[in-house]
Amino acid sequence: MQFLKTLFWVVLAVIAVLFAKANWLNVELRLWGGLVADVKLPVLMLGFFLLGFLPTMLIYRARIWALRRRLEPHERNAGITPVVPATTAPMQTAAPVIVDNGEHRVATDSKVWPTS
Repeated sequence: MQFLKTLFWVVLAVIAVLFAKANWLNVELRLWGGLVADVKLPVLMLGFFLLGFLPTMLIYRARIWALRRRLEPHERNAGITPVVPATTAPMQTAAPVIVDNGEHRVATDSKVWPTS
């Protein structure tokens, strides 16, 4: 699965580089006060992508932080401990426990054994 994720990001990076190379054009931005800025198109697109992405990402991370802060005291009070995976020890077969109730013997695996 890690290979597929890496392959996806490599393919995405190659596509982005090819797009940037094919569109490496100057874009003229007319700013306030008669200012004009010449910016390369891929740089302009990356800037606007980050302008929209970063505030959303910051809001998302702040919300996750606040929810974890609210949940932490409840976990501490409930005594929840992190689950530690059990070691895989070989199964030990124990002899069945036999209970004598007067008439017949009963093993723990629900088999009835006569008393004789």
